[in-house]
Amino acid sequence: MALFEQKLMWARSWTLPALLLAWASPAAAQSEPPQDAAAVVPEPSREQVAPEPPLAPDTAAAPESPPAEPLAQPEPSPMGDAPLASEVPASEPLVLEPAPEAVEKKFESVVVGTSEARTSGSIHVLKPAQLERFERDDPAAILQTVPGVYARGEDGFGLRPNVGLRGVNPDRSKKVTLLEDGILFGPAPYSAPAAYYFPLATRMQSIRVLKGPSAIQQGPQTVGGSVDFLTRDIPAAESIWLDVAGGGYLYGKVHGVFGASTERAGFLLEGLHLRSDGFKELDTVGGNTGFTRNEWMAKGRYLLVPEGPVRQTLQVKLGYSDEDANETYLGLSDADFAAAPLRRYIASALDHMKWHRTQVVLSHELEAGGLAVTTSVYRHDLSRAWRKVNRFRGASIASVLADPTSARNSIYYGVLTGTVDTSSTQDALLIGPNDRTFVSQGLQSIARWSAVTGPLSHNVELGARFHYDSIDRLHTEDAYLMQGGQLVRTNEPTYTTANNRDSTHAVALHATDAIAWGPLVLTPGVRLEIIRSNSVNRLLGTASSGALEVLMPGMGVYGALTRELGLFAGAYRGFSPPAPGQPSAVLPEKSINYEGGARWTRRGERFEALGFFNDYSNLTDICTFSSGCLNDDLDRQTDAGKAFIYGLEIFGEKTFRPGGGLTFPVSLAYTFTRTRLREDFQSADPQFGNVRAGDELPYVPRHQIYATAGVESSWGGLALSAFYVDAMRERAGQGEAPPGELTGALLTFDVNANWNFSRWGQLYLSARNILDEQVIVSRRPYGARPNAPRTIILGAKLSI
Repeated sequence: MALFEQKLMWARSWTLPALLLAWASPAAAQSEPPQDAAAVVPEPSREQVAPEPPLAPDTAAAPESPPAEPLAQPEPSPMGDAPLASEVPASEPLVLEPAPEAVEKKFESVVVGTSEARTSGSIHVLKPAQLERFERDDPAAILQTVPGVYARGEDGFGLRPNVGLRGVNPDRSKKVTLLEDGILFGPAPYSAPAAYYFPLATRMQSIRVLKGPSAIQQGPQTVGGSVDFLTRDIPAAESIWLDVAGGGYLYGKVHGVFGASTERAGFLLEGLHLRSDGFKELDTVGGNTGFTRNEWMAKGRYLLVPEGPVRQTLQVKLGYSDEDANETYLGLSDADFAAAPLRRYIASALDHMKWHRTQVVLSHELEAGGLAVTTSVYRHDLSRAWRKVNRFRGASIASVLADPTSARNSIYYGVLTGTVDTSSTQDALLIGPNDRTFVSQGLQSIARWSAVTGPLSHNVELGARFHYDSIDRLHTEDAYLMQGGQLVRTNEPTYTTANNRDSTHAVALHATDAIAWGPLVLTPGVRLEIIRSNSVNRLLGTASSGALEVLMPGMGVYGALTRELGLFAGAYRGFSPPAPGQPSAVLPEKSINYEGGARWTRRGERFEALGFFNDYSNLTDICTFSSGCLNDDLDRQTDAGKAFIYGLEIFGEKTFRPGGGLTFPVSLAYTFTRTRLREDFQSADPQFGNVRAGDELPYVPRHQIYATAGVESSWGGLALSAFYVDAMRERAGQGEAPPGELTGALLTFDVNANWNFSRWGQLYLSARNILDEQVIVSRRPYGARPNAPRTIILGAKLSI
């Protein structure tokens, strides 16, 4: 009994992986318990998750003679249904049974060696229970549950999300660092950061959103922060898991997982098929306006040296994804939207997106006492072709839909709707594929080291990444006539609008140290980006190159007033690189970002309030098709100069436990944001145009609220969520926005119910947008577009 009590007390300042390693190797336990200094842990079950920095230096010391008896490792639940990490403070002892708290502990994020409760930056982790509570597929809808995250709607499914953090331009999520298991997943994060690929969020085990000073650990985009999608880990024992669902608009989902492990090796196979016939109704011909998505992933792990003072692991991850979607950029006039928001004009009948992607990641992990080094080699290839209606030969589609009743535009509008035949070369529709091929590859290594120097506890992270990416563009157009409500191709030759190649070599280095002294945690850090880019225009026969070096320092501080309550603040330099091929006068995006607030954490509850202020010395914008730019202006950068973005973020969550096996989880996330451009400038991007000092940025809501309430027990649960996003400007300006330049304020409710009919099975019912609210969520690039209508989904999960 005394031996058991000694183990239990020793576990208070150790994490579960560290405890297992120490009991398996008494020699290893003589040193300081290893702590993870990672900002974002790619494989949570393999990393050594750090305890909170000690309140006093001597509390971190390991016992002199730890017992060598093994401790059974708990099996993670395949359903992933566990309490929130905020319910598991470091002060709680570890237990020998596979309690939910111990299982969920691995999902608690560690920022430079400190837990969520004591980090000096803003971090939010969406854990398995939260992701499964509403069974959402749209990444933007999931991420908007986090304060400070905004999105611009587009297709209603989230196939190509437009996400921004703290007021940055949400267009194609290009101002956010996007990662999967700690590896950049964007098609070409430096050369073409527009994220035309997003992993399916429904297969993610956890999602982590970092803002504030910790943003400098993940780049190249640091102006807003980063989002890391964590995939399912290899199970400790043989496991089979299946999720099958169907619903409105012929929605379908089949998601299967199979994995197993031995003492030294393990594997995981995962496949997901997602589909819908689409909720939009194509004029005259009808038909499928939806999509199909497939994603496959295989993981393998082998313990090269499972025991001893130096442990080594080799892991490989292979992935394949594809999409076939009848998607378009064409929206509606405001009058047509008011009459039938789900309508789709016949001019978009040929619009079609098709792409496929492959992924290879090979990782080596080394653990030796307080040192952990993870080195990964990765390569991603993406090929996509999106055929879509781009423009009239004689007019912009966006201008036609903005005023379809004028004498000139009424003819063009008639051609779009199929009610008027093409009568001249000017009202011929130009339709063609944007064919693009992307490569993203590199080598990155992260070293994390823990040590104690006198009264100070250090958690150091050093990172290096050597990265290369490229994009090859071949854009062509063919002329089509509208005849009898049908699109007919002309005999004109195919016209090539773009044929170019952009590429970038980049070296990224960063270093951080979480220095704990009693209740104080000081976190200095620095990031260095060295970028060399090239651009070749095959149409013009020109080439250009660019070079850039940027140093980004940051500092954060956390002070614990009590065990539950602490204050934090930080400042860092934000950075966004310019695209290749820009004129030499074009500058990178730079800012100095500040934040400060208070955080209360206790078992089952977390409350946080903070203010942020981003001071831009140069805000930039790059023209894209998705923002409404035409061929001549594509990929051209505009320097917008000085700008302010500031606001308030409030977050709270609490799980009430009245007894009787019932729990009542509730949460609230609120964001208030203001923006101000401080200089006059002109841009070819229709989101900006002619800007005057004092204008507000487009697509940044002033108010955004997300709230949930639910009841859960061993037999199942019921959860209700409400989401409100304020109306947003669609063009920079000040004062009252003119008609046609403002999105609609949107309030939606989702509900999800599940029933655990046995220990191996669950039924669930998910209702999205139960009041069937429809508003204009965007007019980019060509006309008004709706949010997704009410959709009811019924599904079943089986776990063996």
